[in-house]
Parts: sequence; C-alpha cells; structure tokens
Amino acid sequence: MLLSRGDENAGAILIQLLEKGQFYGLFERVLALETGYSWQRVGPQVIDNIREIDEYLTRRQQRDPDLWLIELDIANGERLIAEMSD
Repeated sequence: MLLSRGDENAGAILIQLLEKGQFYGLFERVLALETGYSWQRVGPQVIDNIREIDEYLTRRQQRDPDLWLIELDIANGERLIAEMSD
C-alpha cells in the first residue's frame, strides 16, 4: 500500500515492513558509491510503542516532503528486501 507519494524524481524511498499486521522494520533505499543502491534498516530498532514509529515517520516527512512511504504486509519480508538489494 502506498502511504505517502513523493516526487517522481526525488525523495527518499522507505518501506514499512509488516508481517501479519505486526511491525517488522523500516527500510530505506540508499546509495553507496562502491555498490550502488541497497536497502538499510532505519528508524527505531526496538519497538515498544507504535507511536515511536509514527513520530519517526512524521519527522522524516517534515524534512523530506518528497518522501515515498510504502507499506508491505508480507511473510518473510526481509528476504524480499535482500533480493531487491542484489
């Protein structure tokens, strides 16, 4: 599901990964000069409260109004992230 649509030519891309409705992590597409684009885990790492995630995403959207935010609720989502980094 597309939660926030950014500019077609700019803005960071974040994937909010869920599994059966449970938060699993936030991943951002980043450019590394040596290896090209890859996906890295960002944001709060230990989640005791979903509000921490919402606050992080609000701050990111304030700094980058072109931010793309995509939510995926899939089984074994980290495998998909790893495959997209290849």
